[in-house]
Amino acid sequence: MVILANDGISPAGLTALQAAGHTVFTEFVPAEDLAGFIAENRVECLLVRSATKVREPLISACPGLRYIGRGGVGTDNIDVAFAQDRGIVVFNTPAASSQSVAELVMAHLFGLARFLHDSNRRMPAASDAAAFNALKKAYGKGTELRGKTLTIIGFGRIGQTVARYALGSGMNVLAVDPSRSAAGDRSVAVDVPVGTHTVTVEVPLLSLAEALPATDAITVHVPAVGTPVLDAAEFAAMKNGVLVVNTARGGVVDEDALLAALDSGRVRAAALDVFVGEPAPREDVLAHPRISLTPHTGAATVEAQDRIGEELAMIIAGFSVPA
Repeated sequence: MVILANDGISPAGLTALQAAGHTVFTEFVPAEDLAGFIAENRVECLLVRSATKVREPLISACPGLRYIGRGGVGTDNIDVAFAQDRGIVVFNTPAASSQSVAELVMAHLFGLARFLHDSNRRMPAASDAAAFNALKKAYGKGTELRGKTLTIIGFGRIGQTVARYALGSGMNVLAVDPSRSAAGDRSVAVDVPVGTHTVTVEVPLLSLAEALPATDAITVHVPAVGTPVLDAAEFAAMKNGVLVVNTARGGVVDEDALLAALDSGRVRAAALDVFVGEPAPREDVLAHPRISLTPHTGAATVEAQDRIGEELAMIIAGFSVPA
């Protein structure tokens, strides 16, 4: 069939799709031209990442569209229910990016603990002894992650992968996952690789209210649901000096409340890979000296992109496509 990978696809995924006999377009088509391109080229399968939004008007304008695939975990940029009501199959690749997102979370946590994000901003101007020594003093109160408590909000594939890294670094880990709590679970078994062996650790499953006062660092791994998971009330329940990381979706952490918590010292530092209004984040968020920033690159590793492309090709190979 004819496939449009509008936000690109890895060479491995492209090769697999072409080897299966599919025609694949990989050039980016702007939103205003997308319906026309799909109709003109008889595209049956639209593959997207985060950049392309697949909303009701586009779906309505493309009656020949039969499949919509999201290369990544969430599908909030697709009107899934509307597409399914029209008989379109919607799918994603939930397993492919867990490793890369988890590694970015840990990179941010290590960086925040030792002020690396701010040091990298300010060191280029520290060319004299006085400036150098001032920064050395400013960054002389870093902390170690070992022995600290990390709360992971959302304990699916990505959350559990983060837990493996954190446990391997000597952190204590708490999990918050209402769906698991509703099922009666009080802990989740996580297998942690240690050399050639595996150690199983029971991670306590708590409510958010139980976990927040005990935590030294928080990372969020939940889909966008329209309301923040962390807002002013949650920040008020934290102890002073907590670290906060959001690599999930913009808006799951209230940005106004986060800025206020940073300014008050409740939050010592934060890391954001996702933003409200993305791809045009707020200037005050980008300029805050205690926020470490990445431009939505959680799944942007060579390895993850190959896994995503290959998983998309594998899913498509499982569809029954009439001649």
